[in-house]
Amino acid sequence: MRIKYTAPLRGELSIPGDKSVSHRSVMFGALAEGTTEVTNFLTGADCLSTIACFRQMGIDISLETDSSDSTAKSAPSPATDRQPGGRVRIHGKGLHGLTAPKNVLDAGNSGTTVRLLSGILAGQMFDSCLTGDASIQKRPMKRIMTPLQAMGADITSMHGNGCAPLSIHGTRLHGAHYDSPVASAQVKSCILLAGLYADGMTSVTEPALSRNHSELMLRYFGADVRTDQSSSSTDQTLSEKKLPTVFISPEPTLTARSIHVPGDISSAAYFIAAALLVPGSELLLKNVGINPTRDGMLRVCRAMGADITLLNEDYSGAEPCADLLVRSSSLKAVEIGGDLIPTLIDELPILAVLAAFADGTTIIRDAAELHVKESDRIAVMTENLTRIGCPVEATPDGMIITGGKSLHGAVIDPHKDHRVGMSFSIAALASDGEMEIQDADCVNISYPGFFEDLEAVCR
Repeated sequence: MRIKYTAPLRGELSIPGDKSVSHRSVMFGALAEGTTEVTNFLTGADCLSTIACFRQMGIDISLETDSSDSTAKSAPSPATDRQPGGRVRIHGKGLHGLTAPKNVLDAGNSGTTVRLLSGILAGQMFDSCLTGDASIQKRPMKRIMTPLQAMGADITSMHGNGCAPLSIHGTRLHGAHYDSPVASAQVKSCILLAGLYADGMTSVTEPALSRNHSELMLRYFGADVRTDQSSSSTDQTLSEKKLPTVFISPEPTLTARSIHVPGDISSAAYFIAAALLVPGSELLLKNVGINPTRDGMLRVCRAMGADITLLNEDYSGAEPCADLLVRSSSLKAVEIGGDLIPTLIDELPILAVLAAFADGTTIIRDAAELHVKESDRIAVMTENLTRIGCPVEATPDGMIITGGKSLHGAVIDPHKDHRVGMSFSIAALASDGEMEIQDADCVNISYPGFFEDLEAVCR
């Protein structure tokens, strides 16, 4: 894919549904009693993997794509008419309604599917095997295996390397407390889902609050979930720091609900960055999720000097959302680290691109988690930023990026990482010359139609 646009971004864009919320709507809908209806469901490859897994376990799930609405509107030319989002109906069978899959469950490229589903499968009365693609089979799963085993789960890495494929012998679980060494929504959610099948209260303490979509949606479906700020029960070095702890009671009756998935702020991030970088741009992003555990991108952009206005804020559903009006801005360097990292971990690649064009030196720290994403994002971002002429230094837990220089097009290898591919597609808009993105179809993992939307608002 070769990219070079010169026009300012104009008009408005409806962002595809939030990936995290879409995954959870299927999982929790399957465990609820009745039919859960979901609109604006993200039809990317990852979420379709979740649907496929639950279909294999006897859950009737229908998926329709509503093509009646145009996704993007661009002035003066009409937008490419793309199917905006899915309408999903999940016919749930209750907490104990899943049946043994006949085949290995394949999560594709989705770490969310593997980790959250492992918590559910651990408490079933059947055996299962869970795997994914080559990338998934390199990602660390001990972080969920350890707490699940502490709850009595029989879960093993079939290759003995702490990675998928995972063999899970379903068994009865007991409630436990876990002090997580990482602030990870996937780890926390895995434990909470296993806690649904435990014989007592289950709780998780994190070093910082990770995204809370599971807690919000489980409560919306009727689970007894609460969050407190409490001290870690085992780490005495943190005894003076109040840490977030989530508690869940076992064996709730989950009831089907209607869910409208807000636009994914992780997907909106690319268009936020594009509108900020391209002079003369003014772009309205519709119905974007602004969950406080996910809004780090907005906070950092504003600290960099970004002109972003929230309009039509709505807190009536399980997830808060708003329209974002973004205007081109002169940006300055910032330091990104600490408790802010869990709120923007998926946005760090595009923030690194913004830093490359900002005035000064940006430091990203406390983000060692980037090493174990779909790619080693520290290494891959450093490699490709260097290719376009940006002075950048990789550190063990982040990057040091010196911005403000004129950057140029190059051949970009995203290593099949969707977020890297989209990030350098945005870098192309503000660089001299043409950018070539190899394996550009990797963006379909989280944003089918990304390039169509980008073209629509750049006319």
